[in-house]
Amino acid sequence: MSKTFQKVILIFLLSIFIISCDKTNEEEIIVQKAKPKLVEFGFKIHDFNIVNDTIKSGDTFGSLIEKQNLDGRKVYDIVAKVKDTFDVRSIRIGKPFTILRSKDRTNKIQVLIYQPDRLNFYVIDFRDSIIVYKKAKPLTFKTRTIAGALNGSLSETLQNLKVDPALAPRIAKIYAWSIDFFKLKKGDKFALKFTERYISDTIYDGVDSLKAAFFEYKGKKIYAFPFAPDANIKKQQYFDEEGKTLKNFFLKAPLKFVNITSRFAKNRFHPVQLIWKAHKGTDYAAPTGTPIMTTAAGVVEQAGFTTGNGNFVKVKHDKTYSTQYLHMSKILVRRGQRVTQGQVIGKVGSTGLATGPHVCYRFWRNGVQVDALRLNLPTSTPMDSKYRQKYLEYMNPLKRELDSVSDASKK
Repeated sequence: MSKTFQKVILIFLLSIFIISCDKTNEEEIIVQKAKPKLVEFGFKIHDFNIVNDTIKSGDTFGSLIEKQNLDGRKVYDIVAKVKDTFDVRSIRIGKPFTILRSKDRTNKIQVLIYQPDRLNFYVIDFRDSIIVYKKAKPLTFKTRTIAGALNGSLSETLQNLKVDPALAPRIAKIYAWSIDFFKLKKGDKFALKFTERYISDTIYDGVDSLKAAFFEYKGKKIYAFPFAPDANIKKQQYFDEEGKTLKNFFLKAPLKFVNITSRFAKNRFHPVQLIWKAHKGTDYAAPTGTPIMTTAAGVVEQAGFTTGNGNFVKVKHDKTYSTQYLHMSKILVRRGQRVTQGQVIGKVGSTGLATGPHVCYRFWRNGVQVDALRLNLPTSTPMDSKYRQKYLEYMNPLKRELDSVSDASKK
């Protein structure tokens, strides 16, 4: 091989090596692109020195800023300027705050951010003339559909499914006219579709709304779908799969999530008087102080005390129906007062002839005491027929989804 040929080969190899190095360097430059600066509370926080802390005992707005480099500004002048937008007395122990300071050697305060709750925050901007404003972090909503079976209380069951247990009383309120939650049993099926709130897309903030539900009750699925027939009506009502309203004239019970300890009976042994006699009511046991609700709207006919009834309230609902609530620890209404359905009229107690805290719920129809649990009680006004087709088109996909998720959960 000639020396000239060897030189050509060597130059060729060197050129390939140089080109490949250039490509490698070019690729490295692409990979090492600068990351965008993090934005929080509307500020590029990497532009500042940051102090994150919480309000301690003894802290005031003035004490938070007086140790900062305020460039000659007086604390009382600052307080005077911000008071119309931000009440400096409202800061509370344990609440977080953030101070953004300049990165130069003066380390001067630029911004103070105070968070009264997880969603909202106040900004006091010191950079030019003092500016104060209140903002909210962005909210996002995510929808979940779950199905399961009761195992313990509804709250416990939801918690086990990683759902905010605070949804339970909201469900009980929706179904208060249709389901006696005292009679739900372990293993009863249910399915729920609901939306949950997230602050800044990451911080869980609870359940926002219930989109659809069913509960298995006495062997039948009781569905609930929110619907506002008229766009001008903001408040939604809940209807079943046939378009019948769930809201009836009477609630199923005057309490929430407690136990029936004694039912309506023609002959029962009285635990205090120690004799056999009729029990013309239903006893619901609950801790002293538990709120007692009137099961329908009406006018307070009686509110007072007798030896047997203890503190009691009787409500007249119309010409046909009246209800009475006995053994209260406290009466919260007066005779002649108009009350709405679900209004708290007293607190559970054990006054009168009672062995423990409970409410005896009595029900009159045409002046005769009857067993409320056996009555087919009147319902409220049904959906107008002109909205029915619109409702069914809205409801059917939701119902299919609930049933599908429920069937899948059984496999």
